[in-house]
Amino acid sequence: MRTGEVLTEVIRRNDAATFTAFMDQLDRAIAPGKEIHVVLDNGSSHTARHTKTWLAAHPRWRVRWTPPHASWLNQVELFFSALTRRVVRHGDFASRDDLIEKLEAYVIGHNEAAKPYRWTYGGTPLKAA
Repeated sequence: MRTGEVLTEVIRRNDAATFTAFMDQLDRAIAPGKEIHVVLDNGSSHTARHTKTWLAAHPRWRVRWTPPHASWLNQVELFFSALTRRVVRHGDFASRDDLIEKLEAYVIGHNEAAKPYRWTYGGTPLKAA
């Protein structure tokens, strides 16, 4: 959040085991005395029993859950929206590797000029649809 840069990793599956393996990497990389605050949505890999067990065993991790149907509160969703519009939506991909290459090229370009996302929502309720 501080820089606006995005880190990526290619994964085969988006499941709880893959997610907790990622959190293990972060846990090892971050100084042991520091608390880790993470914002999670209600995706199945985040709410799975396996993940909850992992979190219970790692008390320095502080989870902030976004409300259901409010993923727009999670700032990484702004990046996913731009990525979808600029690469995925009208993309033509010859293979999985081609898709990965184009996604990684987008991320590299994004990071060259990265700026922190600025929160502009003031808390005023949206008008009824």
